[in-house]
Amino acid sequence: MKDELTNLSVIKDLLARHGFTFSKALGQNFIVNPGICPKIAELGGAAGDVGVIEIGTGIGVLTAQLAARAQKVVAIELDTRLMPILKETLAEFDNVTILNQDVMKTDLHQVIREHFAGMRVVVCANLPYYITSPILMNLLESRLPIEAVTVMVQKEAAQRICAAPGTRQAGAISVAVHYYSQPKILFPVSRGSFLPSPDVDSCVIRLDILSKPPIAVPDEALFFRIVRGAFSQRRKTILNGVCAALGCSKDTVRAMLEEAQISPTARAEQLELPQLGALAQAASRQLSSHLQ
Repeated sequence: MKDELTNLSVIKDLLARHGFTFSKALGQNFIVNPGICPKIAELGGAAGDVGVIEIGTGIGVLTAQLAARAQKVVAIELDTRLMPILKETLAEFDNVTILNQDVMKTDLHQVIREHFAGMRVVVCANLPYYITSPILMNLLESRLPIEAVTVMVQKEAAQRICAAPGTRQAGAISVAVHYYSQPKILFPVSRGSFLPSPDVDSCVIRLDILSKPPIAVPDEALFFRIVRGAFSQRRKTILNGVCAALGCSKDTVRAMLEEAQISPTARAEQLELPQLGALAQAASRQLSSHLQ
């Protein structure tokens, strides 16, 4: 059935038989372009010795393509109404496990231990737009034993996520993504590729997880606090943003910036990853000296 799951008449019949209606609250847009999911599965790294975690199944269009290529697929789907549909659409695959759970509350380390022993592991997903950033950050911060995360996200989000620190489009999430991974935009997906059609176009991106961050910081929590503070007030100078984030005096933050060789009038989007790392190191030293 996997090749029929992008056929509009098949989809509409399937949903009607199960009394399924789309949930705006869950950001549901199902893929109906037949060329998209095989491409995601291939570029996402699904292969004979690979286990795949899929986040959000829809009716199983991507799940089926992953299952046809990977050794095993564990798909995590929040919507209980999709369970009987998936039982039907994925009936031909014995290498798929569906977890009816919220991925943000799922212990993914345990999922990997239980289901993927001895396999390389990747993550693939067509993420709802409203929860893209929290899910990505959860995947990255959890430091899972995975090789890559391949996801379809809103086009603007893709550009922001993959933007290099130090460029105009960069934000706090760009810094985090480049700290944990090497991101790239794979291909665009038009809004007409979905049912119902969203108001925006999408992109598929891949984050190749780094074995270690490209910069060394003494305190990751402090580093990300500085990054979030710096980007939370984009129009303000780095001096003001870091003052607010750390609750320090301007003189203290000026000393940090001077030590890191950063102009106090610079803005967060102008700083590359090594500069932000140097600022975190300077902040750690300055704060330690103030506590002594």
